[in-house]
Amino acid sequence: MTGHEPATARTDPTDRIDRIDTSKPHPARVYDWFLGGKDNYPVDEELGKRILSLDPVVKVGARANRRFMHRATRLLAQQGIRQFLDIGTGIPTEPNLHQIAQEVAPESRIVYADNDPIVLRHAEALLRSAPEGSTNYLQADVREPERILKPAQEILDFAEPVALSMVALMHFVSEDEDDAYGLVRRYLDALAPGSYLVLTQLTPDVDPEAIAKVAASYRKGGTGLYPRTHAEVVRFFDGLELLDPGVVSAPHWRPEPEPDSEPDQSAGSGLPVPMYVGVARKR
Repeated sequence: MTGHEPATARTDPTDRIDRIDTSKPHPARVYDWFLGGKDNYPVDEELGKRILSLDPVVKVGARANRRFMHRATRLLAQQGIRQFLDIGTGIPTEPNLHQIAQEVAPESRIVYADNDPIVLRHAEALLRSAPEGSTNYLQADVREPERILKPAQEILDFAEPVALSMVALMHFVSEDEDDAYGLVRRYLDALAPGSYLVLTQLTPDVDPEAIAKVAASYRKGGTGLYPRTHAEVVRFFDGLELLDPGVVSAPHWRPEPEPDSEPDQSAGSGLPVPMYVGVARKR
């Protein structure tokens, strides 16, 4: 797909917008609420407010996480990456990954994947390509690699490097039930040498008690949340070449001045953002 066409949604028609479940919160919509978006429901706002009452740094962390994605995407595009596979993309918030990549290299090709039908609706309306590139959307869950990798290979050339983006995703994936590390490896194994992994993960290292309460709130809303320590996050990058400065808190990864930037710490708390991030190259 080229030109100013909307993103292609490759999905079962039975999974479309009429299947949106507004009876319980969804991570993509709660994240949208944290970012100040409008594409969420009262149940999502209720959970978001409950989480902020437990740990107000989470909202700051969501925004710091978003800014990290911008910096990492821009860097990889500047280094010659022209293909991006973004799993767990969430509701499009401008500028989104494809806009950052195609601003640097208009010919960039992007495939987004998410499992929430509301993301599909907004993807169809908002994910527009630069004339030279393409932006596509798959409705699928990260836990089903073949439902993502097979159609993605029809759009991206897996013989050439791809940036695999898993931003604010893996803390919703269990190691015990879902084999979180094995899933990341499955995606990386499908990609060519020279590809990159961009990953962010909520951590309990900053404030274990507060994050434990946040995780309990998500579970109460029907979503598992699995914060990980620094060592556990580093494990996602085993066998890869980490870019400097390694696995660090989101605001500390190659910071750049931003005109609308907020403090990297929650007002009055003195606590750093509870989100580790990293970018690594497949040899």
